[in-house]
Amino acid sequence: MENILPLAQLKHALKLLIIEECDKDVEAEDIADDEILFDCDLDLDSLDALQICMAVKSKYGVRIEGGPDARKALQSITTLAQTIVEHQV
Repeated sequence: MENILPLAQLKHALKLLIIEECDKDVEAEDIADDEILFDCDLDLDSLDALQICMAVKSKYGVRIEGGPDARKALQSITTLAQTIVEHQV
């Protein structure tokens, strides 16, 4: 489990995590922090959401529960980073 990174570094790390875990052929710089993850060019689906949640649990020790909480956390890179920071303290 990684310690909390500065927010900008955490956001970049999350972009890389999503690209790797979901096997996407994009650069981290192509993903905007506030871009809606499941309505963008990444073409993410529910299996990708599960993979992201499992990777976040493994890497940061933060469990993202299903349902409305997961939808809120996985809305964007910013909301995912905020969820991790809130639950790591």
